[in-house]
Amino acid sequence: MDSLFPLLLFLQLTTMAAAVEPLRPGFYSETCPPAELIVRDVMKKALSREPRNVASVMRLQFHDCFVNGCDGSVLLDDTPDMLGEKLALSNINSLRSFEVVDEVKEALEAACPGIVSCADILVLAARDAVALTGGPDWKVRLGRKDSLTASQEDSDNIMPSPRANATSLINLFNQFNLSVKDLVALSGSHSIGEARCFSIMFRLYNQSGSGKPDPAIEPTFREKLDKLCPVGGYENVTGPLDATPIVFDNQYFRDLVVGKGFLNSDQTLFTSSRTRPYVRQFSEDKDEFFRAFVEGMLKMGDLQIEQPGEIRTNCRVANSRPVAVLMES
Repeated sequence: MDSLFPLLLFLQLTTMAAAVEPLRPGFYSETCPPAELIVRDVMKKALSREPRNVASVMRLQFHDCFVNGCDGSVLLDDTPDMLGEKLALSNINSLRSFEVVDEVKEALEAACPGIVSCADILVLAARDAVALTGGPDWKVRLGRKDSLTASQEDSDNIMPSPRANATSLINLFNQFNLSVKDLVALSGSHSIGEARCFSIMFRLYNQSGSGKPDPAIEPTFREKLDKLCPVGGYENVTGPLDATPIVFDNQYFRDLVVGKGFLNSDQTLFTSSRTRPYVRQFSEDKDEFFRAFVEGMLKMGDLQIEQPGEIRTNCRVANSRPVAVLMES
């Protein structure tokens, strides 16, 4: 990874922030009054079909906002002229539930054509994923534009690996003016959802090239993971990220305290002295976790850069006519 890339992106995100139209709650109150209700209704239906859906949609916001700001670029399909983010190292065979976003967009276009951006859909849907599974609810700031392009290279350069340790995660979040507390709180998004065996095989069988499992894994939990993810097994099998994977609560942090984090990038938050105090705090105080999580989500949702933008009619492809560009360069 080019070590300068996150810093340069951070400078771009911060120095250009003043030139981007301010985000605000209730942005669609006049142009599309039912927008937020429409998003929540589709998310409710997606949750009833498969609980994992909402966690997967929430994850899309994280992978969108860290790469050139919250601009819906992660949703763009590849074209002959553009290699997008869906096949980036941290996304391929991993990001899912794009069809839920398609359903939301279709419903919004039927009610209010050309009004609600795909970038805002991701932010609304992420909030709803949390609220619908028992977590906090909050007012989101809206008014984003959709990017005209995407970049696999940019995603590869910025998104962390499941192998990441606390130090690298702290450094990454710092580039976006997100604190250590923000890092730990936002990692609590893993309170819901699942992850693939592919992401933990090294932890189970060859941590740091030792040929041995990660000693931070609690022994009985490791036995459970060994059965789920055996050597030579199908690595796309998934396991829950915490003990209550369909309920947004603070169980994720309780699991970390006892060595039952699924991903290395989860358990490292407890093994590191810099992040451990927040893990302990959130494991003991769900309300404080919820407050910190909302604050972190709002800060992450504010990440933007100055770039041409539009309101896509289909979240998977940029609009065909340049006249649709709505942001002044």
